[in-house]
Amino acid sequence: MQFASILSPVRTFLRAPFPTLLLPLALAAATLLQPARAQSGNDDVVLQMRQAAQRGDKARLSALLPQARGHLLEPWAAYWELKSRLGEASALEVQDFLARYAGTYQEDRLRNDWLILLGQRRDWDGFAQLHPAFRMNDDPQVRCYAVLVDALRSGTPNAAQADEVRRTWLGQRELDDGCLTAADRLISARMMSPNDAWKKARLSIEANRPQAARAAVNLASPDAVPLFDELNASMAKFLAGRGIAPGKERRELVTLALIKMVIADPDMAASQVESKWSVMLSPEERNWIWGAIGRQYAVKLSPAANGAFANVTKNADLSDDMLAWKTRAALRTGNWKEVRAAINAMEESTQKDPTWIYWKARALDAQGGDERRAEARALYESIAGTRGFYELLALEELGQRASSPTRPAPLTAEEKAAARGNPSLNRALYAISLGLRSEGVREWNYATNLHDKGGMGDRELLAAADFACQREVWDRCINTSERTKGAIDAEQRFPMPFHDTVLQKSQEIGLDPAYVYGLIRQESRFIMDARSGVGASGLMQVMPATARWTARKIGMNGFTPNQINDRDTNITIGTNYLKLALDDFDGSMALAAAAYNAGPGRPRSWRNGPVMEAAIWAENVPFNETRDYVKKVLANTTNYAALITGRPQSLKDRLGSVGPRNAAEPEPNKDLP
Repeated sequence: MQFASILSPVRTFLRAPFPTLLLPLALAAATLLQPARAQSGNDDVVLQMRQAAQRGDKARLSALLPQARGHLLEPWAAYWELKSRLGEASALEVQDFLARYAGTYQEDRLRNDWLILLGQRRDWDGFAQLHPAFRMNDDPQVRCYAVLVDALRSGTPNAAQADEVRRTWLGQRELDDGCLTAADRLISARMMSPNDAWKKARLSIEANRPQAARAAVNLASPDAVPLFDELNASMAKFLAGRGIAPGKERRELVTLALIKMVIADPDMAASQVESKWSVMLSPEERNWIWGAIGRQYAVKLSPAANGAFANVTKNADLSDDMLAWKTRAALRTGNWKEVRAAINAMEESTQKDPTWIYWKARALDAQGGDERRAEARALYESIAGTRGFYELLALEELGQRASSPTRPAPLTAEEKAAARGNPSLNRALYAISLGLRSEGVREWNYATNLHDKGGMGDRELLAAADFACQREVWDRCINTSERTKGAIDAEQRFPMPFHDTVLQKSQEIGLDPAYVYGLIRQESRFIMDARSGVGASGLMQVMPATARWTARKIGMNGFTPNQINDRDTNITIGTNYLKLALDDFDGSMALAAAAYNAGPGRPRSWRNGPVMEAAIWAENVPFNETRDYVKKVLANTTNYAALITGRPQSLKDRLGSVGPRNAAEPEPNKDLP
């Protein structure tokens, strides 16, 4: 019997929902998957279909689909083909697809796409009929349509529905029909206020989304749209041509114009508010503008930030993003009273972030008093652990250091078999093995997070992570293991592939291997062929120009750019560059990590100012990506050190303090790229 004829029923089985009673067959199917790729002549067809989908080539997709029938990734092929022509497809075709691929990621993904189309077509009956089967429920636009449909069918929207639409709409950056339509309905029903629409317009202007702002203005006051178009065309001309005029709409438009000015020139905006517009604007409008000015100064690490924030008379008038930057500016000057006040004004959901729990606890500690210290201790205890940067710092505030948690009980044979027999996990790994990483990651995340309500339980997640680890798909191994709540397997979360090479290359140049592993884990998740949008490559995500410079610096003769994709060469180049950056920043792991991510010039500038603990400095890094990167690299490093040494470790010791370069430090390496 030919192998292909054996594989066909296996693939058919893996497309179906997973029945527990068929576990032995599922396990056999999983064992066949590895050789299946080598035997499958249709892999190229699937790859061609993905390329055609990216081009939007409907004819090519339709022509290739018959050849993809029976392939393990047939659900993806069929999804791409139907998605490409969904606007012209019939409801019957969609229902046939949903039935054929029932229980798969692709079924629910197409249901998501079809629900959006039904919403755009105002087919509320069709939407209401299909929506209850939507498992993922992760699309904000679909959620808004669902609230709208419920409100239309019940006749009266309720407060909970209004709150959901408000939160979702205000949190979106892009303009979409679902939340805009739902907001329109709820404003008309007086379950949301026109003030919500004006707030959405402000947030959209701040995010440089003028069309989303215009749509919000249209909901708040349709007559104000022509004036909005004027200010959007020329903020300066609009402000120069408008005297002090009465009316909510005029004040809000002036506020929007001043927000645009803040982005371009916060000094000029501050001057305009003080000299021209202060009397006209309401206290809430003035507070918002001063909050925007303060944030702009804080992002630039300017001492003027605290002065601007001091003009705010009510913290509750500010957005959570403004309050976050008000907190950061207060941290830089050690104003713990303002730290606490700003955090207390944040939305309740924002306050639950470990970042703000930790800094609120620090503020309570700094302000002193038995009651405050007791509250601070309770806050530390609520987050203390090894999961992340602030969890580790909270642990140290309680007098403990990071150590590797006791490993959970070993996985049973049945638990491992269930993971290896899961159809979606197998399709995901197969897609990743073909180079379809985006598709594989989405299907894997669906299987672990969304297929069942609430996602997999801890033991299932550990088994799925183990499956990925054994296949050396390290990013899925790490991310899946990180989702466990009660059981922590540190060796899964912090794997050490290429152990001998990393240790050898690190030790040769006097670099802490835990720091190297902490950085690689954040850079690439140990994906060998990782490539960033800006061209960085390999395990340590090295840019071509950086690779050439480092190779010359360390005397690597005959280096060519294509060598950066070789594992050992990538580690050699990456570790040497990291060591050079670390030396350039006098051994500061936080500054060197920032340099590795954002280039050395920026952290050289960011370190200027008062000397402060590195945790405060890291929280004030202006770039969101780099701020997150520095904290994660240092947290990773601490956890890896605990694993490697078997001894408790201190994150605080690794952080130290940050301040301007002092005279005793050597001159910076000006050509460090």
